[in-house]
Amino acid sequence: MSNSELVVLGQDEAVACCSPMVREPLGEEAAVDLAKMFKALSDPVRLRLLSLIASHEGGEACVCDLTGPFDVSQPTISHHLKVLREAGLVGSERRGTWVYYWVLPAALAKLSSLLQAPAAASAGAAR
Repeated sequence: MSNSELVVLGQDEAVACCSPMVREPLGEEAAVDLAKMFKALSDPVRLRLLSLIASHEGGEACVCDLTGPFDVSQPTISHHLKVLREAGLVGSERRGTWVYYWVLPAALAKLSSLLQAPAAASAGAAR
């Protein structure tokens, strides 16, 4: 077995587009795009849906697997999935009568790189 480093594709673009807020202010367009993502994640049902999709075996989930854990109707789940899709957090594809969803890694990288604090800022906050 090789000890070579695993390369994650698509992360360079996400990191390059959004430097952390502690280094430079966000531009207007970037702020609008990121606000859509954060607004989509501000709802507990949508946050749980994103987590369910991301943790589902194989990295994608059928809508039929996403309705059970919630005390809301199927149309409400569909609405929340639409919001996540329009915010650019998940992708989807219809296969027969079901729609399958997966988390878009570049979107998560974009959010995490924005909030990542430099090591010096982290050390100062610990004081």
